Amino acid sequence: MAKLKPFKGIRYNPDKISDMATVISQPYDRIRHGLQEKYYALSDYNVTRMIKGKEFETDNSDENVYTRAQAFLTKWLAEGILIREDKPAIYVYHQEFSLNGEQVTRKAIISALELARFEEGIVLPHERTHDGPKMDRLNLTRSTEAYFGNIFTLYPDAENKIDTILDAAIQREPDVDVRELFEKDVRQKLWIVTDDAVLAVVQAEMASKTGLIIADGHHRYETALAYRDEQRAKFPDAPPDAGFNYLMVALVSMSNPGLTILPTHRLIFDYKKMSAGDILAKAAEFFEIDEVVSRAALESKMESAVGKMGCFGLATKDRFHFLTLKSASIMETLAPSRAQVWQTLDASILHKLLLEHVMEISEATIDAIEGIEYLRETDLGYDRVAAEETTLLFIVNATRMEQITACTEMGEKMPQKSTDFYPKVVTGLAILDVGVDERL
Repeated sequence: MAKLKPFKGIRYNPDKISDMATVISQPYDRIRHGLQEKYYALSDYNVTRMIKGKEFETDNSDENVYTRAQAFLTKWLAEGILIREDKPAIYVYHQEFSLNGEQVTRKAIISALELARFEEGIVLPHERTHDGPKMDRLNLTRSTEAYFGNIFTLYPDAENKIDTILDAAIQREPDVDVRELFEKDVRQKLWIVTDDAVLAVVQAEMASKTGLIIADGHHRYETALAYRDEQRAKFPDAPPDAGFNYLMVALVSMSNPGLTILPTHRLIFDYKKMSAGDILAKAAEFFEIDEVVSRAALESKMESAVGKMGCFGLATKDRFHFLTLKSASIMETLAPSRAQVWQTLDASILHKLLLEHVMEISEATIDAIEGIEYLRETDLGYDRVAAEETTLLFIVNATRMEQITACTEMGEKMPQKSTDFYPKVVTGLAILDVGVDERL
């Protein structure tokens, strides 16, 4: 069962940091494309220096990104830049944003959650992971004994009872109200809740729940399991409430009306195996293909296909095509061992049928992210396609929540980058101490 624990979070001291926007960041895996430099420039105390620090040619086993992260954490605590909560707390976390002209609020709880292996059925994955990011995060955790970012996790609550309980508990101004640099149109609001009665009710409501789904943070969850096992081997007499048995999560109800999933598009570059014309000719065996006159016309077609299976946009250097799968039976042939719910995912059809079967890109190449880039926004993709003969852009529609739930219930892991939950849970609002002496 899901065991939630309030914790004495480590937070930026508002008496020392006048503008929280200068010290928080996107999750570590989104700090790219020059964003690291921008965060560094915002403040000498930006959390990026700990979660995604700069690497130098002189780095060695004694001086590197992980040892510097630990040094920053220790120094900032000593200087009072970071302070520790006096009482165990959970953090009510609202993200307010505009979507399609409407104001949306996604409600979450930041808390410590007892780690459980996937086979226990308490927490479930929905995507595959890769070893590289896990080793990086494991090294950071070993060095700092802390979790800086939240695992974005979905929990079943058909009536949103927990949100209702917490709404009543936060009838006041938020303790933090800030907009983060990268997703600047999202208002981040945080309330610190330490009332024992409220905490007890929330814990009791969560205690009976199973089948929580990791929405974002699969690598970090598996890293936390590995770290927990290492620490248990080192400290076999440590009590069950030792910090390393937990990790920090941002919990969102699967029924929350603010839960938003965006599509992730695929840019294929440096592809020289066949021409765009040859790809379309080969794909015509499996897809109805309509040429459209413009990007706007293609995107209109995609919008009209929301909720339909196997519809894709394809942009090449000077042409736009809309593809509609003729029959799902080909997926039974290409992936006979996978459940039907997996076979009918757009991401599965794109990867297995279009990329692997039609374009002859190997599964290993896709897994290694070689010659493929995943895009939330299409502008960069269209620009690349217009400039490069060997680049193609596949436009997809978003995966739906019911598809994610169905896959996890079947034990099917979706292709990587099948989902993009918007907005991202920012890093730096709270830090969880998971040292051997920490008790939760």
